[in-house]
Amino acid sequence: MSDRPIVVVRPNQTGSTASLVDDVVAGASDPTIGQRRVILLDALDVTATDVSPAAGLILATSENFGYMAGAIKHCLEQIYYPLLEASVRLPYALVVKAGNDGSGAVRSIEPIMKGLSFSLIAEPLVIVGDIENSDRVAARELGQTFAAGLEAGLW
Repeated sequence: MSDRPIVVVRPNQTGSTASLVDDVVAGASDPTIGQRRVILLDALDVTATDVSPAAGLILATSENFGYMAGAIKHCLEQIYYPLLEASVRLPYALVVKAGNDGSGAVRSIEPIMKGLSFSLIAEPLVIVGDIENSDRVAARELGQTFAAGLEAGLW
């Protein structure tokens, strides 16, 4: 088992975004891929100390008013300068549960992650409207892909 976990951050503990996060975590925790720990954190509680030892970061957000969730913004404000100064570079993935098209949430997060020199490992997973079974499968596959890429040393 690797000592460097995958950190998954969500804006809240209930609702459709949290439901998608459960699928991402299930995929990232798939024992057939590896034995890496997956740590699930509430965005309002995240500190740079939680993220700096990670092997990778998966952010999940709802789309609120065409923007990222306020809790995710708070999280990024808490970790940005400490991680920037420590030169922490991580692969990351992004999941957006959107009511509109999700593009505003994606656009609000990507420049922050680029500023940190974090590397997006796949196109953001944007789920619009009601969650379908295919969305759950896609979320699980994102978690599996993330974990498999880490295990293979791709990122």
